[in-house]
Amino acid sequence: MKGIFITGTDTGVGKTFVAVGLLMALREMGYRVCPMKPLETGCKIRNGRLIPQDVLRLMKASGVKEPVERINPYRFRHPLAPSVAAVIEGKSITRQKILSAYRSILNRYDLIVVEGAGGIMVPVYKEYLFLHMVKDMNLPLIIVSKPALGTINHTLLTIEVARRAAIEVVGVIINYAESTKKGIAEKTNPDVIQKVGKVALLGVVPHVKGHNQHPSKVFLEIAKRIILQKI
Repeated sequence: MKGIFITGTDTGVGKTFVAVGLLMALREMGYRVCPMKPLETGCKIRNGRLIPQDVLRLMKASGVKEPVERINPYRFRHPLAPSVAAVIEGKSITRQKILSAYRSILNRYDLIVVEGAGGIMVPVYKEYLFLHMVKDMNLPLIIVSKPALGTINHTLLTIEVARRAAIEVVGVIINYAESTKKGIAEKTNPDVIQKVGKVALLGVVPHVKGHNQHPSKVFLEIAKRIILQKI
């Protein structure tokens, strides 16, 4: 396994939080890891420059000293799909630039953790979707899902689309990005997703306060399951 691609069933499900936790866990297990987030939207402006906050968190978690531009070739101010943000901001996105950055780090680390934006069907530019990016990178997929009502449909649709494109789905991580009481839906959703989707449940991440708080034991267990799935 050269890496994993992390996608979500929706925006706001905590992909970056999960990616940070996995990077920290994999480092603790002794792997040399490098993150990549090819496109980040919703960046804030500081001293006239766009600051990719998610990317900086990923880089800190991994400890890499790569140039930000290599980890994150594209960044945009508007919190929209990359294809839309690029048009509004008068910028162009190319598949070649993304894949060139990816290949430049690919063989220098044990594992690459790539994070998408939104879901797998979000357009990067024109008709080029994150689905196509995963295929181009030839990486297996991890799906981050929310625990609440509606997650069964979103998760199963993501699994189905990925498999139809011959993308390997390593498993699903259910992340409590928000403080939610465990009702019947939250208690039964994981089992339904596993059985109907015929997919591994890699773990359930509890809600924590603040981006810097990570349940390390949970992520270590998830990271070990991912490695076991792939060896």
